[in-house]
Amino acid sequence: MQAEGIRAVLFDLDGTLIDSAPDLGAAADKMRMDRGMPSLPAALYRPMAGAGARGMLGVAFGITPDAPEFALLREEFYVNYETRMVAGTVIFEGVQQLIDGLRERGLHWGVVTNKSARFTEPLTRAIPLFASAGAIVSGDTTPFAKPHPEPLFEAARRIGVDPALCIYVGDDERDIVAGHAAGMRTVAATYGYMGEQADAAQWRAHASIETPLALLQTV
Repeated sequence: MQAEGIRAVLFDLDGTLIDSAPDLGAAADKMRMDRGMPSLPAALYRPMAGAGARGMLGVAFGITPDAPEFALLREEFYVNYETRMVAGTVIFEGVQQLIDGLRERGLHWGVVTNKSARFTEPLTRAIPLFASAGAIVSGDTTPFAKPHPEPLFEAARRIGVDPALCIYVGDDERDIVAGHAAGMRTVAATYGYMGEQADAAQWRAHASIETPLALLQTV
C-alpha cells in the first residue's frame, strides 16, 4: 500500500512501538512470588502483554475480570508495574529509524493507546523517542477507548490533520477496527504481541508489516 496524501502516522504503543512485555510480565510474576507461588517463564506472559492487567493476571492466576478478587489484584499489579515501567522496556528495533524517516519526510506522528495516562505519561516522558510526538492519547484521555474511534480523532485534532490523511498502526485487531471507524488507513504490525496468536490477515487492514522499518515503504 503506497499511501497518497498522508500527513500523519499514529501508532499503538505496547507491542507496536515499545516492547513492554518484560516489565508487564515481571509485575504480575512478582505477585505470584509474593504469595509463595513459583515464577512462570516470561514466554508465557509475552503473548498476552497487549491485554494489559487482564492478560497478565489471566496468565499469573487464571482469573478473568468478572472474578470478585480481580479489582484488588489489578491494583496490586498496577502498583508493581509503576515501580518498574522502564526497567526492561525498550523500543522495538528499527522504531527510532522509522520515526526519524517519517520526520524527514515532513510527516507528523503520534500515539493512541488504551494504556491509562497513569502509566502512559511517565513512561513516554522517560523514553526520549516520544519527545517529538505530536500527540499522545491514552485510554482515558477521552470518554472512550479503542476500538472506538474517538481516541484516534482526538490525536488527529491535536496534530491538526484530517483523519483521512492519517495512517494508524497497531498489533491488535481492535487497532484496525478503530482505524477503519476513524476513516484512516490501517496497518497491522505483525511483529507485535497479538500477532503471535491471531490471524492478522482476518483483520482487514490496508497493509501489514513484519518489521517497523517496513512501514516506510507504505508512506
